Amino acid sequence: MRSRAAVPLACVAAVLTACGTAPQTVQPERPPVGTPSAGGPSTGGSSLESPSGGGPDVGAPPDAGLDTEGSTSSSEVHVDNGGGEPALVTAVRYAAHQGYDRVVVDLRGGSPGYDVTWVDKLVQDGSGKRIDVRGGAYLQLTLFPAHAHDEDGRSTWTGGPVYRAGLRNLTDVVRTGDFEGRVGIALVLNRQSGFQVIQRGDRLILDVAH
Repeated sequence: MRSRAAVPLACVAAVLTACGTAPQTVQPERPPVGTPSAGGPSTGGSSLESPSGGGPDVGAPPDAGLDTEGSTSSSEVHVDNGGGEPALVTAVRYAAHQGYDRVVVDLRGGSPGYDVTWVDKLVQDGSGKRIDVRGGAYLQLTLFPAHAHDEDGRSTWTGGPVYRAGLRNLTDVVRTGDFEGRVGIALVLNRQSGFQVIQRGDRLILDVAH
């Protein structure tokens, strides 16, 4: 296995500054950067943490950081995994790390495709009603096919729709919808910055630079 040296924060910043508008390179089979640690805070009775108070891949060792070898960008992303069985979103967790904030979407079942796009405002899927959350930038993640409810219509990702994160760049996580086989998850940020997406088994990981 190829070892990777620590990436100084100054180098990460330099790479992110140099990012253009070329399509982001997504590497679905790469292992997560993180290692097990406790999940981030939650409010309003949300289920952002597992019943044990934490979960895998939220944390990262001190020398880990954003990948600077081509997959970190501020460009939008589209990945189509060819349909199949809808994935079930069971939780969304977050934590701060040196140089970046991490969001982990816990999944069960299928391996969904996803879009990651910058949007001017947040709206509720289906109704189109605006979600009143203030931020400097909004990064919209849409999973497909996916559900956040079971066969009886009961939510599998409870609480919200706004979860207060209060991290350095990530201020809030917002559930924007669970409609017609698509689950919307928005990241409210202080500013637009580079990010990377890692899809690995039953998790989708989104790291956003400070």
